[in-house]
Amino acid sequence: MDSTTRTTPAVSVYAGTVRSDRAACFTLQNDLQVVVIQDHRTPVVTQMIWYKVGSADEPPGKSGLAHFLEHLMFKGTSKHPADEFSKAVLRASGYQNAFTGFDFTSYFHHVPREHLGKMMEFEADRMTGLVLKDENVLSERDVVLEEFNMRVANHPGNRLAEQMMAALYLNHPYGHPIIAWRQEIEKLTREDALAFYRRFYAPNNAILIVAGDVATKEMRSMVKETFGGIPAQPSIPKERLRPQEPPPAAQRRVTLADARVEQPALRRYYLVPSTRSAAAGEGPALEVLEQLMGGGINSYLYLSLVVEKQLAVTARASYHSAALDPSLFEISVIPKPGANLSLIERCIDEVIAGIARNPASAEDLQRAKTRLTAQVAYAQDSQELLAHWYGRALTTGLCIEDVQRWPDDIRAVGAPQVHEAARIWLDKKRAVTGYLVKESTPQHWETL
Repeated sequence: MDSTTRTTPAVSVYAGTVRSDRAACFTLQNDLQVVVIQDHRTPVVTQMIWYKVGSADEPPGKSGLAHFLEHLMFKGTSKHPADEFSKAVLRASGYQNAFTGFDFTSYFHHVPREHLGKMMEFEADRMTGLVLKDENVLSERDVVLEEFNMRVANHPGNRLAEQMMAALYLNHPYGHPIIAWRQEIEKLTREDALAFYRRFYAPNNAILIVAGDVATKEMRSMVKETFGGIPAQPSIPKERLRPQEPPPAAQRRVTLADARVEQPALRRYYLVPSTRSAAAGEGPALEVLEQLMGGGINSYLYLSLVVEKQLAVTARASYHSAALDPSLFEISVIPKPGANLSLIERCIDEVIAGIARNPASAEDLQRAKTRLTAQVAYAQDSQELLAHWYGRALTTGLCIEDVQRWPDDIRAVGAPQVHEAARIWLDKKRAVTGYLVKESTPQHWETL
């Protein structure tokens, strides 16, 4: 199963917006929220269930628990033993996967339409019927440890991202890696997993999204029959409250040197509002700023670093808009061989200072907004993508109307708003700058 990480290139949580006549929402009496996205072009469906719990909701000292439980959810129930669910998906010529983020855990299946009812029964059963045995838990913990080795320990770029997130978030649990700190993975137990499961896996903490060749009326009946009898978990609070960040007071730096680095890199993370935590208009302004700065070959960073100064192979910016709490704006540059990272950093600062001093031209602004809103049309061809974006939005505190209004919000952004977003949020006191460099000095273990 895949875990979601902040190093993945960001795409707007709203980019999958669909016409309002294709998305409907209803809620069962047990507070399970259901979204139906109709797409009758092919007789297939995507079912996704999103739980409003992620790594940022883990108890202190138990990092990685949400992701660990994601793996264990495939171990079977008393009604359906291990592998029965997975084998049923394969027999239906479908596929499945799952992923964990800071704010959510999601499980999805893509199958021919006639198999949807069975998939829904399986999913409802494991919402409350998970059975875990010590031997299964311990072996799966070893799988997670191996995933940690592959994704983090043996991947210098991801290790840099891990260290930068820990430096950016001084108090908020977003500073803890989704996959965990290794020493805490090693101590996770069956009891930890079951306690987390019983606390958070319930209909009133879940969103079921069905996209594809279905009708809303039919789904109301099917979902009610399948999930309606599962009781809500009354201890789940209506609002998730986490420790928040203090006002940033100083810029921070992280340098990771590793002998395995073949390609140096420079990154910068700014602490900025997410769409959910931003004031009115700030989220769309940051989205447009992302496009202006690093959204392609016409972006300011690319023109400066790649085309004009020829210091870099690529340069991009990413605004991670989908988060329950304040998120990050990322700048990433891959230098040309031999290029000086300090010089590249100064060039980045010059580009940001230019945006903060001079509002973007009408032509540049329109190009950025067109690139963003064009994603709406492209997303129509992927029911999985549509379900994914609705799930990310709804699990991070937004609503259907926010998703559907997104193109209009982007079109309404003016140059002064982008100028103000750069001036306020791209302040180096709010940032961590990271250098990834090749270690030239032998490590102590290499000399033994």
